[in-house]
Amino acid sequence: MNRDKEIGILSKVFKIFDMKKILFGILYLLFSFSLTYGQEYSDYVPPKDPKVQKKLDWWQDQKFGLLMHWGAYSQWGVVESWSICPEDEGWTQRHGHGSDNYFTYLKNYENLKTTFNPVQFNPEKWASAAKAAGMRYVVFTTKHHDGFCMFDTHQTDYKITSRECPFHTNSRANVTKEIFSAFRKQDFGIGAYFSKPDWHSPYFWWPYFPPKDRFPNYDEAKYPERWQKFKDFTYNQIKELLVGEYGDVDILWLDGGWVRPHSKEEINEHPRRNDAINMPRIAKMARSLQPGILIVDRAVGGLYENYRTPEQQVPDHKLSYPWETCMTMGNSWSYVPNDSYKPADQLIKLLVKIVSYGGNFLLNIGPDPKGDWDPTAYQRLRSMGQWMKVNSEGIYSTRPLAPYQEDNIYFTQKKDHSVAYAFYITDSTHKKLPSTVEISNISARKGSSVHLLGDDRPLQWEQKAKGMVVEIPAELQNNPPSKYVWTFKMKL
Repeated sequence: MNRDKEIGILSKVFKIFDMKKILFGILYLLFSFSLTYGQEYSDYVPPKDPKVQKKLDWWQDQKFGLLMHWGAYSQWGVVESWSICPEDEGWTQRHGHGSDNYFTYLKNYENLKTTFNPVQFNPEKWASAAKAAGMRYVVFTTKHHDGFCMFDTHQTDYKITSRECPFHTNSRANVTKEIFSAFRKQDFGIGAYFSKPDWHSPYFWWPYFPPKDRFPNYDEAKYPERWQKFKDFTYNQIKELLVGEYGDVDILWLDGGWVRPHSKEEINEHPRRNDAINMPRIAKMARSLQPGILIVDRAVGGLYENYRTPEQQVPDHKLSYPWETCMTMGNSWSYVPNDSYKPADQLIKLLVKIVSYGGNFLLNIGPDPKGDWDPTAYQRLRSMGQWMKVNSEGIYSTRPLAPYQEDNIYFTQKKDHSVAYAFYITDSTHKKLPSTVEISNISARKGSSVHLLGDDRPLQWEQKAKGMVVEIPAELQNNPPSKYVWTFKMKL
């Protein structure tokens, strides 16, 4: 989870034009604005493989997914992986556990493997709660940047199935396999999150040198044999996840966008940062084993980023390529005790806004060290499920409808353009609909009916020179079919 590529692009622009300070500042602000609110990229490459195209269309129909960050780090309730990264950033700060000495802290962190014992692990409970909430696919962190594997890899012993991990004796110790199986039985699409950087691998952070930052701590060009070993290590681990016991996998979700080919200017500035891992080789293998699999090489662009993943934000307009907002339900990606969870109405409104602009919503929940979610997470999912039972028709298998939004109303339409949905959003202080709702930019087909999802009674409506006005009877105002957001259905 980072903006490394964007910062690299920005540096490249500044270097080429040798800007003065004032212009530097102006362009920086404009560039940051476009990243935060536009998320537009010029290097998206639509897939040409018909099987990948079909899978991408399927994925765009699902709309709502679950992301889970989970590892041995959950025992400390710290940010996943980043506290062992020797960068002086806000999210990399260390507290306690010998943090006054980096190497002591690192040793204690890696020793978390010896105490990780999530005996309450029950993936069926998660799958049932996610399904009831209306989620349709799951992406699980098989390995984060710290290198601790939540699957039974044969490439390293730094894993949950290691004999040094007390959970290895549990019949469900290969948690990735169990999670994929439990969610697949509930008809979920399956996604494997995998970190390209691996800060535990001696082929990424060579023990001969101290780590300096998130990048390899040696010159790959000077030691090509060592870097080749890391590329083979990465290839072999991804292959393990795509064969045999892990079943059908729909999405290979690759994080760590700084591990990628770099421009000549970037290599000249940082000679040791030509961190390509041979994505063509990985993609060829992945699609030979899992035909049509979506590959999401995050923040890299090009052939191997089949959809984009804006992080912790919602673009303010429709984007020109497939995309997915990945966002935390709480404040943190991984488990933190007493985390603050977003209210149900906020999560529902986020889902509506994301879908109206053509995106998917991948909502993250971090399991605790015992192997369960915070009770508040289950509560939020139940509330979302209650809303989805009434309104999901306007969410699933829909596409954006211009102008996408007007004031507090958001639009979607069926893929055949025959039916439109207008989502009416109120602030948290309003509990009921107004007596009339005016829609300026779209109108129902003349002579057709309009009704609220969850209530089959036709509503009185009038076509205007521009748009339409819908009347809401008092009974529906006071007893709407759902909370927070109401959905008008109409034929176009």
